[in-house]
Amino acid sequence: MKFAIAIAVLAFLAAGCAPEKTDEPGAQRLIIYTGRDKNEVAAVVNQFTQKYPQYAGKVETVILGAQAALDRLRAEKANPQAGYLWGGTLQGLQQAANEGLLSPSNPKNASLIDASRKDSQGRWFAEMLLPEVIIYNHDLMKPEQAPKDWDDLVKPEFKGRIVIRDVMPSGTMRTIYSAMILRAGSPEAGFDWLRKLDANTAIYTPTPDDMYLKLDRGVGTVTLWNLQDALIQPLKNNRPWSYVMPASGAPVLLDGVAVVNNPKSTEAAAAFQDFLLEPQMQLQLATDYYQIPAMQVPDAGKPEWLAKLNLKEMKMDWDAMSRKQSEWMDHWAQNIKGKGGK
Repeated sequence: MKFAIAIAVLAFLAAGCAPEKTDEPGAQRLIIYTGRDKNEVAAVVNQFTQKYPQYAGKVETVILGAQAALDRLRAEKANPQAGYLWGGTLQGLQQAANEGLLSPSNPKNASLIDASRKDSQGRWFAEMLLPEVIIYNHDLMKPEQAPKDWDDLVKPEFKGRIVIRDVMPSGTMRTIYSAMILRAGSPEAGFDWLRKLDANTAIYTPTPDDMYLKLDRGVGTVTLWNLQDALIQPLKNNRPWSYVMPASGAPVLLDGVAVVNNPKSTEAAAAFQDFLLEPQMQLQLATDYYQIPAMQVPDAGKPEWLAKLNLKEMKMDWDAMSRKQSEWMDHWAQNIKGKGGK
C-alpha cells in the first residue's frame, strides 16, 4: 500500500513539474490564410498531418484572396488568429512585413531561394512564380479570334466579352492592373487604357470561383488571370479554357509565404513552412498543380510542361509598383470602375 501511495505521489509531482501540453512542440493549433486552390490546400495539409501526426486535427485553412488576407491580418493585429500566410504578392508581403504583421523565420531550405525572392530579414519567402496571362473560352471563341496581346483587350470587338475578378480584394488583379499602368509609360496613359478595358468589361465578379463560372457560361469569353489556374482548371475541372502568353510579355508575380507574427502558433507555422518548402514538395506541386517553383529544384524531377514552358516575362519596376499600387488602385476604384469608359 505504501509503495502504491509513493508511486501516486511521484506521478502527481511529475505531472505538476511537466510543462503544459499546449507548450509542447506540435501541440499548437495553426490557422492558415491562403489563396491557393482549395484542392491543393487540402492535399498538402493532409500530407503534412500524415507526416507529423501531432498536428492532426489542429490545422485550419481559410481560403481568401491576397488583399483580403492582408486586410484581415491588419484588423487582427492586436489579437492575431492566423499563424501562416500561404500566398501573397511581393507588394502585399512587404507591406505586411513593414507593418509588423509577419515574424522572421529561417526555413531549412531558404538557401535554395534567390536573395531577390526573399525578404532580407526572413519575414517572407517566394514560393512560386505566377505569370499573368489571357484566358479565353475555346468553346465560344476560336483561337484566331482570341486576343494575342494586352492591347487587343481594349479593341471594339471585345466590348462586353471580358469578365474580371473584382480588382480591389485581389492581389493578383491589383498587380495586373498596376502592371498595365507601368506598361503604358505614365499613370495618365495607364488610366486611359484601364478606362477602355472597363468599357469592354461585362462584369466584375466578387470571387475567383464566380469568375470561373461566368467564363464557362459565356457571360464573358475572355479574362485576365494566372497561368497556374489556366492550366489547372481545364484539366482538373474540365473547364473549356485555353490561354495566350501575351506577345509583349507577361507580368510574373512572386507569390510568397510567411509566418504570421502570432506567438500562439509560431512553432506550428515554422514546421508547416519547412514541409512546404521542401524541393520534392515543390516538384510535386509543379506536377499536380502547375506551380512554377521559386526555389531551385532538380531538373531531373521537373514535369514536362515546366521543362518546355516558353515564358516571356514583362520587365517591371517592382519598386515603383510597391510605392504606387494602393494609390493607383484607389483611383481606379473611385474614378474608372463601372463607368463604361467615361
